[in-house]
Amino acid sequence: MDLKPIISKLHDLERKVLPVLKENTELSAIVKASKLQEIEVMRALQWLENKEVVKVNKEEKKIVILDSNGLKYKEEGFPERKFLESLSEEFQSLTVVAEKTKLEREELNACIGLLKRKLAIEVKKEEELMIKLGSQAEKILKEGTYEEKFLEKEFPLDLSSVKDVEKLAFDELKKRKSFLKVEDEKKLTIELTELGKELANEDLSGEFVNRLTTGMLKTGSWKDKQFRAYDVEINVPKVQMGKKHFVNDAVDYIKQIWMDLGFKEMTGNYVQSAFWDLDALFVPQDHPAREMQDTFYLNGKAKLPEFWEKIKEVHETGGETNSKGWQSKYSKEEAEKIMLRTHTTVLSAQTIAGLKKEDLPAKFFSVNKVFRNEALDWKHLFEFYQVEGIVIDPNANLKHLKGYLKEFYQKMGFSKVRMRPAHFPYTEPSVEVDVFHPVKKEWVELGGAGIFRPEVVKPLLGFECPVLAWGQGMGRIISEYWKIMDIRELYKNDLKQIREMKVWLK
Repeated sequence: MDLKPIISKLHDLERKVLPVLKENTELSAIVKASKLQEIEVMRALQWLENKEVVKVNKEEKKIVILDSNGLKYKEEGFPERKFLESLSEEFQSLTVVAEKTKLEREELNACIGLLKRKLAIEVKKEEELMIKLGSQAEKILKEGTYEEKFLEKEFPLDLSSVKDVEKLAFDELKKRKSFLKVEDEKKLTIELTELGKELANEDLSGEFVNRLTTGMLKTGSWKDKQFRAYDVEINVPKVQMGKKHFVNDAVDYIKQIWMDLGFKEMTGNYVQSAFWDLDALFVPQDHPAREMQDTFYLNGKAKLPEFWEKIKEVHETGGETNSKGWQSKYSKEEAEKIMLRTHTTVLSAQTIAGLKKEDLPAKFFSVNKVFRNEALDWKHLFEFYQVEGIVIDPNANLKHLKGYLKEFYQKMGFSKVRMRPAHFPYTEPSVEVDVFHPVKKEWVELGGAGIFRPEVVKPLLGFECPVLAWGQGMGRIISEYWKIMDIRELYKNDLKQIREMKVWLK
């Protein structure tokens, strides 16, 4: 095999490293023998590996090393042994023990707890704590504890070699302050390939120039130089381009679906009054959702709109909606409370309140964040996106609602959609929306929908009109696309995850 073309491509660092690989396989030895810096050796090894001249074997393991107290007690002996050696079959005070052992208060307290668990001491409380030897003391003094035996080992220690009883001792010592540390150790070993063995025996001396300079061109000295050949096939480091977070990518896709269907986007503040978030949607003022454990309340008081008394009347008696309302007294103070919005349906209420008859029919959507005082787990978040939509149209009906949602979910990858009767305070009829999961082969609930009740629409719009409405949690809708089972994975902001996550195909 003609090695000249390969030799002509070798960098100066590769030429210095290659010959020493015949007798050295570990990184530290290669650095020492080549008289290069470690970073220069690593760079040369990477280039040589790309050329298939060497094979770099990486071994990663966890090692156990002694921390400050571990080093101290390996040398001086464990404090609990000193503690035991100062005791007898007769009770003596902790003060006497302290004087005999010269142990610190923290060490004394630790010894008492550890030795009581091992049945090595007995204690009783008088004016002062009294201590004497226990049933297992003699055995411990004679044979030693598992922890003492563990500390006799040679460190650093491969964690994978710690088994059985040693593992129990390790776990106990790990709990104690500054005894053991576990660190990651990376070990590189270098192996010459057949090509590498041939090259290592070649004469790699000689001066090769890496680049042509303007000075060489001006003086003409380039004619007498040997230039290193460019290797156009060599692997180069992957360049990470800027990339939108995959959740934001999905948000943009969902927004585009609704805009393509002729909807206009609704926007609004995260902070809302209880009036807009709940009262305007005919949620009773004693509803459990208003409790602190479900809602994030803020300090302060909101200014209510001029028509707030219409909402009050609807809550108390039904007003002009042919409803009996909630038949309970309405509290203005409750309505003035400030909160982080619990749903984007608050935007729907505010949008409807700003419409006139001549604006109809109209369609609006929102894909935005809402906040719930939820316990964080694999299927619940306290901050998440909600997909909201309303259609205000005198001719709208439940069939249209199903049509819009079916179209949306088909574009999200779910071909089968069904609706089941449900109950929500502000819609009647109300439905739960399910989609058929293509992998799990079962129906999955994704959100609620319905037609706003007259108690919601008439006070806000000024007249009765069918308003189709839906609010769907976005997390469950989009998780399947990336095979994410724990909804928290959507927002952990792991750069590696963001770089590797497939883009949303539009």
